[in-house]
Amino acid sequence: MAQQRAAIVTGASSGIGLAIAEVLGEEGFGLTVAARRPEKLEAAAAGLRDKGHTVEHVAASLGDEEGVKAVVAAHRERYGRLDVLVNNAGVGIGAPVAEIDTKKLDIQLDVNLRSIILFYREAVDLLRAASKDQGSALVVNTASLAGKRGEAWLSVYSATKGAVINFTEAMHKELSGEGIKSTALCPGFVDTAMTDFVKGSVPAADMITPGDVAEAVRLLLKLSPACIIPEIQFLRPLD
Repeated sequence: MAQQRAAIVTGASSGIGLAIAEVLGEEGFGLTVAARRPEKLEAAAAGLRDKGHTVEHVAASLGDEEGVKAVVAAHRERYGRLDVLVNNAGVGIGAPVAEIDTKKLDIQLDVNLRSIILFYREAVDLLRAASKDQGSALVVNTASLAGKRGEAWLSVYSATKGAVINFTEAMHKELSGEGIKSTALCPGFVDTAMTDFVKGSVPAADMITPGDVAEAVRLLLKLSPACIIPEIQFLRPLD
């Protein structure tokens, strides 16, 4: 039986990506989940299947062009349609400017920004077909509050997330006339492994939850085709 709607979620083995995948599964989407680490991704996919969701999983290096192509190709073969693309995979590596390592710089540029551009390129035909069929399609790009205001030490991460916000706006201008919506999610500190470095000063209980971000995606799914939210900021009381 063909899936009526289908979605790709990158960085879906844990945290925000897994929470968004769960919401999309609850909303009836067939899922393709992707991440770099095979064992961790397989465990996440198994958990989603245990909840009754239809899941294809693809372990791939999402900073590589071939990895992006492999995810989209596997999704295309399994479902033949793409209604929602969630570009969530990301990495943050802090360093003062004089100590920025070139390899770590390139990893952040490739995963946080380059992969998003490549996913749009590889999947836009599927998104166009879904919009023509259903009236709209949706791309969600995980950015950060650090993309709204540059952060010392996290300068490269901040720069990539600022670029994600701007690329999302550009895609809104380019594709929204065809019914393809683009939204940038800009959370502050979220209780995931990525924020372990700061939990000595910001307790996990005071952080945004992955579920908070995922519920925003559920909201985006409920909007009429005429309503577009280009950006959502998620703040803690002191942000």
